[in-house]
Amino acid sequence: MPEAVIVDAVRTPIGKRNGSLADVHPADLSAYVLRALQQRTGIDPDVIDDVVWGCVNQVGDQAAQIGRYAVLAAGWPETVPGVTINRACGSSQSSFDFAAGMVMSGQYDVVVAGGVEAMTRVPLGAGRDLGRPFGPLVRERYEADLTSGEFPNEDFNQGIGAERIAKKWGFSRQRLDEYSSRSHELAAAAIDAGAFDGQLVRIPGKDDFTADEGLRRGTTAEKLAKLKPSFREDGVIHAGNASQISDGASATLITTPEKAKELGLTPIARYHSGAVSGADPLMMLTGPIPATQKVLRKSGLSISDIGAFEVNEAFAPVPLAWQAELGAEDKVLNPLGGAIAVGHPLGASGTILMTRLLHHMRDKSIRYGLQTMCEGGGTANATIVELL
Repeated sequence: MPEAVIVDAVRTPIGKRNGSLADVHPADLSAYVLRALQQRTGIDPDVIDDVVWGCVNQVGDQAAQIGRYAVLAAGWPETVPGVTINRACGSSQSSFDFAAGMVMSGQYDVVVAGGVEAMTRVPLGAGRDLGRPFGPLVRERYEADLTSGEFPNEDFNQGIGAERIAKKWGFSRQRLDEYSSRSHELAAAAIDAGAFDGQLVRIPGKDDFTADEGLRRGTTAEKLAKLKPSFREDGVIHAGNASQISDGASATLITTPEKAKELGLTPIARYHSGAVSGADPLMMLTGPIPATQKVLRKSGLSISDIGAFEVNEAFAPVPLAWQAELGAEDKVLNPLGGAIAVGHPLGASGTILMTRLLHHMRDKSIRYGLQTMCEGGGTANATIVELL
């Protein structure tokens, strides 16, 4: 079976809601990372077999196959195809996994995988607002829970899921807020150290937009304690220990070692193992636990073999519950901060985290890195990459 290697990974700085990227169409935002990938690698777009693009809210400006329009907006040949993937928050991580799988199957030689989400222009839940996303059979299966009065509008709800996780694992409001302030502290340190400089794409006309703009320096658990709970009056989840609503795009270039050599490209890492798993759709956000266990079994590696983890910070209880079950050390868990500090542009976040992970592994000579992402509906991806 052919191997899949990652040649490069790029991303935009993450824009806060109504921030620097608010006036940029998501197709154009996608085009900027595609162009940057082309310029950095020197690749001829004609050799790209497919562009696999993640996007969650595929309505409005992100409707009608945003992956295809990204290619056209980039000015690439009309012969280059594109496809759009939706696995909720893990959409571009699935794009990455699917692209690697197609290369390893021998069907593709060169693939771009990435994603976009312009949450200012296409608000969170825009697709759900058009109708109920599950029918009578799903409702019947979870009727007792949905009608218990716990779930707003008798619908699956990530915030309530996060509250359930905090209760099950015994995380206090103080513990969640301490973790959240850590996210800001680590993100600030990474930005100040230039950890992201080599991966960021400049946006035309946005010369001052050079860093993730959701960061709130000086955030402390004491400051976060003043915020009101968002989902329950006596709850522990609030805006400060949840991921931020954001705009952004990211892209990776995947090929075989042989094709990379033929094209004069030097890969960063190889795709080692990938897995996807399902979990309780009501608690919803615990999927990274079984997904990580599954990918470790497939890979033959242990948790101690992994030198860096990117566990998406959808809500503070998510990485904390994952850590409690898997036993990873603090120093290797989200060492650059995470979505609580800098934001979570849904469809782009998978390859944003992968971009951060790959560059961090190269900078710190870390052999193995693992990325995992909780997703709406109770699924999760987990991916292991190996530095070359």
